[in-house]
Amino acid sequence: MLQFIKDTTVIPFMKIKGTVEILCICLVLASIASMVVKGMNWGLDFTGGIVVETHYSHSIALEDVRKAYAAEGIEGTVQNFGSTQDVMIRVAPKDDLNQQIVTEKIRDAATKLDPQSHITRSEYVGPAVGAELVQSGIIAIVVSLIAILIYIAFRFEWRMATGAVISLAYDVIVVLGVFSFWQIEYDLTVLAAVLTVLGYSLNDKIVVFDRIRENASKLPRDFTMDHLFDVSLTQTLARTIITSGTTLITVLSLLIFGGDMIFGFSLALTIGIVFGTISSIYVASTWALLLKIERKNLIPKKIDKKEIEMESMED
Repeated sequence: MLQFIKDTTVIPFMKIKGTVEILCICLVLASIASMVVKGMNWGLDFTGGIVVETHYSHSIALEDVRKAYAAEGIEGTVQNFGSTQDVMIRVAPKDDLNQQIVTEKIRDAATKLDPQSHITRSEYVGPAVGAELVQSGIIAIVVSLIAILIYIAFRFEWRMATGAVISLAYDVIVVLGVFSFWQIEYDLTVLAAVLTVLGYSLNDKIVVFDRIRENASKLPRDFTMDHLFDVSLTQTLARTIITSGTTLITVLSLLIFGGDMIFGFSLALTIGIVFGTISSIYVASTWALLLKIERKNLIPKKIDKKEIEMESMED
């Protein structure tokens, strides 16, 4: 793999671990405060509402569509799907607006813009379904974190597992905090992105932890745990930059050119990749150190016993 850093260079990541951890905790608290005060802007997938899709005979500007719908008293999330000739609007449920009324008003507005336009879909999503999706989404995230905790504890060590789960929870909370603060619509595509971030971020942490465990039995025994972590993080930094960087380029392309339909999905991935990389370097490792992980916890018993015997012979 391409190396950006010389083999003799060791970046002192852990030297500022306390400062970075305080900043991360402040960011998490700010995200939680935003979710409590502002709440989440739940999409119709979760709240229920009316979805109407209209096909126009030519490309049409979304701003013109919004103005035409607003003139009929219809407001909601307007976006293209498939092409610039297809427009979808999501209308939040209201007492004075049922599916039939909304559909008729949208048909009238669309006809004024384009006499050849026609409604291709009109659907009502009940709030009961939305509540079920909220519950299922929360369960999906919690179950994922528990499964990850068990896996890493089995493969590595419980302190590393705890650090990994805390860092993954940090990634999720930051994504939710950004969506809450700017009141960006949170729908099923964003939930899919959050679960994708969990898997992507976990992969990076596994690579780092694997290198730390490997170095625990290779590096001199007089190395402190902070220095052991610094060496391991430096060695995996090139891999982190390459994988996260190339993925981020693709996701940013979706964010900039993908349109409103996948904006939430691509934004959640972008935030998750950036903060997931930071948490792999600092949050997961810092918490493992705070929980007093020691080198003997990382070295397999067979290897440890063999090295002790060799050291005794040298003495």
